[in-house]
Amino acid sequence: MNRCVERLHNGIIKENPTFVQMLGMCPTLAVTSSAINGLGMGLATTAVLTMSNLMISALRKVIPDKVRIPAFITIIASFVTMISFVMQAWTPELYDSLGVFISLIVVNCIILGRAEAYASKNPILPSIFDGLGMGLGFTVGLTLIGIIREFLGAGTVFGFTVTKELWDPISIFTANPGAFFVLAFIIAGINAFAIRKARKKKQEPKLRRIDSCAGCTNLSCAGRKLAEEEGKEESK
Repeated sequence: MNRCVERLHNGIIKENPTFVQMLGMCPTLAVTSSAINGLGMGLATTAVLTMSNLMISALRKVIPDKVRIPAFITIIASFVTMISFVMQAWTPELYDSLGVFISLIVVNCIILGRAEAYASKNPILPSIFDGLGMGLGFTVGLTLIGIIREFLGAGTVFGFTVTKELWDPISIFTANPGAFFVLAFIIAGINAFAIRKARKKKQEPKLRRIDSCAGCTNLSCAGRKLAEEEGKEESK
């Protein structure tokens, strides 16, 4: 059980996919114009990530190594289709708001990265908690960005008016550029805290981790190339 708790802590805090590993940036920047959109996208991704980790871990000794990536994508796509149907039936407004990004969960590098780096090499229970932890970490990231953007850009939080009488909303924060601004300030704050903490301990600050990028199937991915270079340096 300690291993399962460690996987939860790892995904939510230590290796948060949004704020630490900087993965899944496409939905992070595209759908977080409101808090409910961020929460909905995060929970949908969490469900797919948890179920796909479970299935891939259960089949890890059956799937041939040469076709593991196509097999992983097929499994992930099956669960994305299921989640898509559920959202169409029970939350049609949220489904319409998220649009094509629900289907694009299939190619989210967080999900395929965890399948390759963890679920395909570990037992079922830790893999489930790994998917749950990473998914919740992704949900926290998207929801936080959505709250800040909605608060600054519309004066509301989860649709409830907060600042109508205090100041005029800054509409740019609900537009696409606002996502870059909010993410940049959050990462800058995290990095500043990490640097300050490292200086007190007289250590090198760890500003981000790109371990999962090493398992990325995109051969031209800059994160993968950097991860491979760091791996070569560590092996020397």
